Amino acid sequence: MAALPPREFAAQVVPGCVVPTARQGLAQLWPLLLLCLGARLLHRLPVPRGGKHAGAVAGGLLALHHFFGAQALWVALLGALCAGTLRLSRARAHRGPCLALAALSYLLMGELHMVDTVTWHKMRGAQMVVAMKAVSLGFDLDRGGPGGGPEPTPAQVLGYLCSPGSVIFGPWEPFGAYLRAVEGPPLSTAWARKGLRSLGLALLCLLLSTCLAPFLFSCLVPLYGTPALRWSVFARWLRAYESALSFHFSNFFVAFLSEATATVAGSGATSHHDHLRWDLTVSRPLRVELPRSMADVVTNWNLPMSRWLHTYVFQTARRLGTFAAVLGTYAASALLHGLSFHLAAVLLSLGLITYVEHVLRQRLAAILDACVLSKRCPPACAHRHKDALWVRALNGALGALTLFHLAYLGALFDAEADDAVEEQGYGMSYTIRKWSELHWASHWVMLGCWALARLLR
Repeated sequence: MAALPPREFAAQVVPGCVVPTARQGLAQLWPLLLLCLGARLLHRLPVPRGGKHAGAVAGGLLALHHFFGAQALWVALLGALCAGTLRLSRARAHRGPCLALAALSYLLMGELHMVDTVTWHKMRGAQMVVAMKAVSLGFDLDRGGPGGGPEPTPAQVLGYLCSPGSVIFGPWEPFGAYLRAVEGPPLSTAWARKGLRSLGLALLCLLLSTCLAPFLFSCLVPLYGTPALRWSVFARWLRAYESALSFHFSNFFVAFLSEATATVAGSGATSHHDHLRWDLTVSRPLRVELPRSMADVVTNWNLPMSRWLHTYVFQTARRLGTFAAVLGTYAASALLHGLSFHLAAVLLSLGLITYVEHVLRQRLAAILDACVLSKRCPPACAHRHKDALWVRALNGALGALTLFHLAYLGALFDAEADDAVEEQGYGMSYTIRKWSELHWASHWVMLGCWALARLLR
């Protein structure tokens, strides 16, 4: 594609992509938003709590049917399996592991034997949210109950698992957050403003992912003009960054949309001095696109899921050591995302990169006595050098290295790949070919950083 002037590019993209994409997105989403609003209004009515939970279940099942048709039965069966497992293991002290085993077995059996790959992949997000909710509830009950409250009733459990505000796109929310939403916090302009803002940002991210990011550099420079430039290393890395950016904004679309649906359904409010703040945050795009470190990226990519993985996987596996806990956390994330080779390769590579970066920065911070850790230091930290110019430069260089890793990992999510290949999942040969084109650069750099960290001990 030849480089186009901005006006000509906009004249082609706006009527050809922006308008139809926005229309299609809103046409698909408005029934879900209405179901979330219906649940919110139901929670405000003076009806028995059992009726409110039943309404949440009904709204969630209708949302599932709207998006998946008859195949929504598989998500409903997972919710019923988790509720039944919780009920049967009520007298045990290991409900969390029991629910994790039941949910994981169901997900693996579904993907391998019960449903065709394309259909199962379409439901993967909803299956993952239900499984995360069930596992977190089981572990919370093992630790004394959510918020120290009584045992949940079956109606509460099913309402929690099938809540229309989170059953399709997420986010994961703890059981206590669902119960507070059922109590029906008052309607307010702040609530409406938060819901509309999140919905607007979601549509913006959808348009950026679909209509701008895939053509970002081909609009500015003729990437595909001459064979020499088309196959140059520079062009390959620009295409890799394009693919990564498109994938990032598709994730931000889901994140902001989940904020909108959860908020409209009444979740996401926190109390500050008896004042409700609608401040649910699922993702922080600027922290991802302008990162300090890879640890900053994986945390801000999906804040609720990061919290879930840290609380219920990392903390549980920490007794095996930090390295094993990190790999176990990313392995759990890979299993939740399904049996996809390229996703597993990305997540496990991400885990190794994050761990190596953490160790290297820890060594540099100790030797240089400077604030160069993966996470930003608190103001009262003991480091001697906090905000010097060379400290900023070093943090900037390490942040640029994170962008390099993100472009490399994001190259697998090619926006130009065939829809059939994307729906079925990218295979091993595709993953190896894509990374071979970039000469396995990120893995070699990670190995070099690991060697440097070992030398600095």
